[in-house]
Amino acid sequence: MSFPLVVGVTPGSPADLAGVVPGDEVRSINSIVPRDVLEWRALTDEAQLELEVSRGGMEVTVEIDKREGELLGIDVHSSVFDRVRTCDNHCAFCFIYQLPKGLRTSLYLKDDDYRLSFLYGNFTTLTRFTELDFERVLTEGLSPLNVSIHTTNPELRSSMLRNKRGATSLRWLRMLLDHGVKVNGQLVICPGVNDGAVLDDTLAGVLDEYPELASIAVVPLGISQFNPEPTMRRHTVAEAQAVVDCVDKWQHIFCLALGHRLVFAADEYYLLAGRPFPSADTYGDFLMYEDGIGMARSFDSEFFGTASAADRCIGGFFASVDAAPAEGYRAVRNPAADTAMHSTGCAPPRSPSGALGLMLSPRRDAPIGVLTAPYGAQVITPMIERLGRDDVRVIPVANEFFGGNTAVTGLMVGADLVRVLADEPHGHRYLLPDVCLSEGRFLDGLTVHDLPRRVEIVPTDGASLRRALENTTA
Repeated sequence: MSFPLVVGVTPGSPADLAGVVPGDEVRSINSIVPRDVLEWRALTDEAQLELEVSRGGMEVTVEIDKREGELLGIDVHSSVFDRVRTCDNHCAFCFIYQLPKGLRTSLYLKDDDYRLSFLYGNFTTLTRFTELDFERVLTEGLSPLNVSIHTTNPELRSSMLRNKRGATSLRWLRMLLDHGVKVNGQLVICPGVNDGAVLDDTLAGVLDEYPELASIAVVPLGISQFNPEPTMRRHTVAEAQAVVDCVDKWQHIFCLALGHRLVFAADEYYLLAGRPFPSADTYGDFLMYEDGIGMARSFDSEFFGTASAADRCIGGFFASVDAAPAEGYRAVRNPAADTAMHSTGCAPPRSPSGALGLMLSPRRDAPIGVLTAPYGAQVITPMIERLGRDDVRVIPVANEFFGGNTAVTGLMVGADLVRVLADEPHGHRYLLPDVCLSEGRFLDGLTVHDLPRRVEIVPTDGASLRRALENTTA
């Protein structure tokens, strides 16, 4: 077990006034060793605290008096201090198995930890869930949780997860729902495996067995060029259209039976199927925005000023936890979940020698190139055209690094941006969405300083892009 390492202290906070400094390793709080930020928050809510700290090889006791519930003012290095609950499934569709060699170690971590589901919105299969975990979820109110279902057929689920517990672990889902825990479900659709009639049966099974689910996200299988499973393949247009039609049919059934739509198809499916996106009111509060559900409609509304990013109902403990980690784990679907880059910034390129270039910043009225992945380009291009701006162009960045059907903006990497920007003119403004960066790095380890053109980092929402195009700030 590791101990929480202090990476930041808020000036003027109780921790700062008591003398806590970055680099301190907190061994215990009131004689209790915290396992994660959940316990950390509960322990540090107390008014009188005694921290046993390791500092430079010396053991130090720090006593803190504060108001009960007052934030301590410490940022720690991670969200989990004991060992992360790793995944013992061997799903053929797991994207982590499709990563190339040589990336940073944290990207290869397969977690199946209910705590990270609560903190970050990661999905858990519940195959390693225990009675003690269940008790903690209930006593500490760890809700909502996200659960990977894939199919309600026990034998098929076991086969898809390549884990015999896959056939029985959904009993935990039933128990969680019975005790009022809010749960969002996910179905990763693998062509020829759990689509077609199986998808119909799964949604019928949900209505019969798990109607209390808050939502179900239906997302397509992601395939990279490093995919080791020959049976896993990308969807055809007809298959994508069939999924959209199936979801639309079951939305009507769920509305009649439950009073709400419950199931939603990822935006990717509408792009693959060549179908228009549903209207914005279909998605309600965009509860599944982070799963790629309703992103396009939300972005459009933000871009044209009919909604704001703040209107999205994205909650969870991590949004407000005092001990939010500076470096955390993320699901591959959202590799920037742990990034601290939430403001527009400008990054100069490096010269061939590696030193920071001395290139002058582009004029604010210079032509603009919006960098985005192919799916993003399909969504953003019509919006730019509606502005009637001939000085703004969308620059699609094909993902040659991962290959396969990888076309989402969150998986853009530095190498592909280097390739594309090398052919773009100097002196233009280039806008880069922050969702492809995690702590200033792309998934391939490059940074914006390695790019051959100066780029402006823009938060990934429609309003921020519109402000950047208009040279205004929030």
